[in-house]
Amino acid sequence: MPPERQRSSVPVLTDSLEIGGVTLPNRLYRAPLLEHAGNGPDAVDTLIDELEPAAVAGAGLVCQGATIVRAEGGCAAPGMTRVHDPEFVAQLARLTGAIHDHGGRIAIQLEHGGLRSMETWHRGFRERNPDLEQLAVSRSPRPLRLLDRLGFLEYDPHVLTTAECRELAADFGRSAAAAVDAGYDLVHLAGANMGILHQFASPFYNRRDDEFGDHARFFEAVLAEIRDRAGDVPVLTKVPAETEAPPGVAPTLSAAECVRLCQRLDAMGYDALVPVNGSAFWDMSVIRGAFPGRSWRDERFREGYVDAFGSRPRATLVAAANWVESFVYSREPAWNAGLCRRVRDRIDAPVLCVGGIRDRSTVDRLLGDAADAVGMARPFYAEPELPARLLREDAAADGVAAVCEDCNNCVVPQATGEPGVCRTPAVLERAGELRKDGAYDRDP
Repeated sequence: MPPERQRSSVPVLTDSLEIGGVTLPNRLYRAPLLEHAGNGPDAVDTLIDELEPAAVAGAGLVCQGATIVRAEGGCAAPGMTRVHDPEFVAQLARLTGAIHDHGGRIAIQLEHGGLRSMETWHRGFRERNPDLEQLAVSRSPRPLRLLDRLGFLEYDPHVLTTAECRELAADFGRSAAAAVDAGYDLVHLAGANMGILHQFASPFYNRRDDEFGDHARFFEAVLAEIRDRAGDVPVLTKVPAETEAPPGVAPTLSAAECVRLCQRLDAMGYDALVPVNGSAFWDMSVIRGAFPGRSWRDERFREGYVDAFGSRPRATLVAAANWVESFVYSREPAWNAGLCRRVRDRIDAPVLCVGGIRDRSTVDRLLGDAADAVGMARPFYAEPELPARLLREDAAADGVAAVCEDCNNCVVPQATGEPGVCRTPAVLERAGELRKDGAYDRDP
C-alpha cells in the first residue's frame, strides 16, 4: 500500500487554495444545486439571481448546478439547463462576469443522467417523449428489471456502444470548451449521485467487456476530451462510494475501491476530487435528513406529483418510501468526512468535502484533516448570502451555523419542476431576523 501523503500546514477557512492553477480566495464554496433555470430567455438572469449572492457574500468558489451536455435526454429533473449549444453558453458570460466582479471563481457542473434521467422515472415526461432513448452503460441490473416487471419504473434502455461512449465523452469536452470561452474558471463533473459517470464507475451498473468496462476509463476519456478541446482548465469531479446501498444489492463500489479510484483519477491529472458516500440508487442517501412531509402534503404540488409518478397511488407509494428512507438515512454531520480523510491521505490533489456540513466549528475541524476546502448546498436555499456569516473571524467562537434544518422540504417539489427554495416558515423567519440584524453585510 502506498505511503500516506503528508501536508505541511493546517489551513484556515480564509486561506486561498490553488486548484489546477486557479486560485480560490478562500476555502468555502457553494456546492452544486438544481437551479431549474432551463434554457429560455430568462435562463441567464435566473442563474445570476441564484448564484451571484454567494459571490457577493464572499464564497471562494460558486458552482453552477448540473448542466446537461446533450440537446435531448439526460436530465435528472425538470428545468435543468443544457449546455450543448455554444451560442447559448456564450450568453453565460454575463453570469461569469457577475461572479468575477465580486472576486469569486465559478465552476460549471457537467452531467448526463443515464438511467437516472427523466426518460426513466418521470411518467409524464416519458409519455410526452416516447421516442427518447434511455442510455445505459450495460443491460439494466436485475433489481431494476424487477422494478420494471412490477410496474414501479420503466426500463427500455439503449446500451451505449464503444463508439457511442467516446462520442458522449466528446460531448463533455465540447460543453467544457464552450464554458471556458464564456469565462468559467473550473469544470466540475457530476461523477456521483447515480449520473452516467457514476454508472460507468459502478460494478452494479457497469458489466461491459470492452475498454469502458474499466471503471475509470470513462473518467479518463472525458478528461482527455476536455484537455483536448478546452485546454488546461482545472477539472474536478465527485467520486462515488456505494457504501449506503441496500442490503443484498451487489456488486457495489466499496469505500476502499473508491479510494483506489481516486488514486487513479489523481494520477490521470484530475485537479481536485470530491469523494461522497451514497447508494447504487437515487434515494435519500444523497441528501439525508427528515421526511419532507410538508412538501408531500402541499396541494400546490399534487398534480405535479401525479404527472411525475403516474397516479395518486403511485405518488403516495413514493412518499411512503421516502418516509422509510428518512429513518435509514438519518442526517449525520459531515457524513463524507471519513471517506474524504482516507482519500486525502492517499492523493496529492486537493480534496473537497460536502454533505451535512452546517457550522463553522465543523468546517474548521475538517480543514487540513479531511479536506482542503468545504462546500455547502441546500443551506443556500434559505441563506443565499450564507458565506458572509461563516467567513467572519469570530464565527467559530460565536457558534455560527446555517439556519437550514435539513427538513428536505426544498427537495421533493423539484420532481415537479418547482425551483429549489426553502419552504419552512421557521427557517425563513430566522434568516429574515439575521438579515434585519445585518448578519449578511460585509465590509468592502
